[in-house]
Amino acid sequence: MSDPADVNGWAPPDSGTASPPPDRAPRQPPYQPTDHPQQYGQPYAGQPQPYAEQPPPYAGQSQPYGTPYGELPQPYGGPVYPGYGPPVKRQWAVPPPDGVRYHQVARNAVHRWWRPLVGSVLIVIGALIAMIGLMVIGAIAYSVINGGVYEPRGDELFGDDTADLAFQLGSLAILLPLVPLAAFCVQRRRPGTVSSVTGRLRWKWLLGCCGVAVVFCIVSITFSWAASLVVTDPDPAKTPEKWVGWDDFLLPAVIIIVLVPFQAAAEEYIFRGWLLQAIGSWTLETRTGKIGRAFSVVFRTPWPGIVAGAALFTAGHGYTSWGVLDVFLFGAIAGWLVIRTGGLEAAIAVHVFNNLIAFLLPAAIGKLDIEQGSVPWQYVVADVAPMLLYAAFIVWMVRRFKVQTTTVNPAGETDPSPVTPEAIGR
Repeated sequence: MSDPADVNGWAPPDSGTASPPPDRAPRQPPYQPTDHPQQYGQPYAGQPQPYAEQPPPYAGQSQPYGTPYGELPQPYGGPVYPGYGPPVKRQWAVPPPDGVRYHQVARNAVHRWWRPLVGSVLIVIGALIAMIGLMVIGAIAYSVINGGVYEPRGDELFGDDTADLAFQLGSLAILLPLVPLAAFCVQRRRPGTVSSVTGRLRWKWLLGCCGVAVVFCIVSITFSWAASLVVTDPDPAKTPEKWVGWDDFLLPAVIIIVLVPFQAAAEEYIFRGWLLQAIGSWTLETRTGKIGRAFSVVFRTPWPGIVAGAALFTAGHGYTSWGVLDVFLFGAIAGWLVIRTGGLEAAIAVHVFNNLIAFLLPAAIGKLDIEQGSVPWQYVVADVAPMLLYAAFIVWMVRRFKVQTTTVNPAGETDPSPVTPEAIGR
């Protein structure tokens, strides 16, 4: 059979064999509209479905601009690329490492070797400014009260023992906020970490230590009286001491009771707080040399800070001979108690009540300045023995009441940056 001719009447000759008909695709069924029209934004029938709903972002993951809260910007839930969104805010006060003792609380993730040095310089500058300001205020008050121009008189600042005592105690008391402020601004840690490993001053524990400190004072006075029985008075012809009366005792007593707690606490925050933690932050753990490793073994312990704090504390007093040893041992035992208790509370308590007795007893006989200088060795024994008993009982209380002595960070209070020796140990 031949194909029909084209319009010109010509057609190709037959091939002689019949060719099979070409394959044809099966016919598609006609489009049938659905009864319910497709909603806008919904996939059509047969269209691949999107992936399952992604989980919400983990804590701290940033969201890019325009992404609804709780949705991830990546199709597979991957992390956001650097720079693809606002930076994560880091808190200024970085928590301390977990499980460390008091002297290493300052070794947080942002610790650098220079931070304790800068903080120490700022504390000294702040102390000078505060003392000058207090001196100016005292001079103005003196001029207003006495109606004349203030002029220092030798060793006496204001020509009045009570006013000089108030300035002496006040000039130390105003230093109390400088240490927590330096810890926050320079070392980027909570101010309360200077008080204890819990990040605050433990008031209940402080109250318990004060009760023990009262007993310490009674024992100390008894021991001192016993020492006076065996010590020969170098001046037997001096006038016997007697009670000055309430009129001369009341005002100095009020000043002493009000200012001594702040004065003693300020000294503890400086010598047993800042210095102990500043030196304790230099562990030298990244040193690889033989000498460096040897020093690192020593500086990882609290003893360099305890000894340095006690030495500077002793230098701030005017005692000589056996009196130097007396003050040094007081500071060393107080520093040891800070480590064993995890805070300054026990040291503050014994320092406050010791100074109250040291100022109130002389004031009762008309002496408002503490006589410093040479001290017989019998009085050193009478001072150190009650201090050792106080320390032993405080350590027993720590074990009995399970007082926290190392840092424990609450859940979720961690710093996002890794803590490595390269980052903190210099």
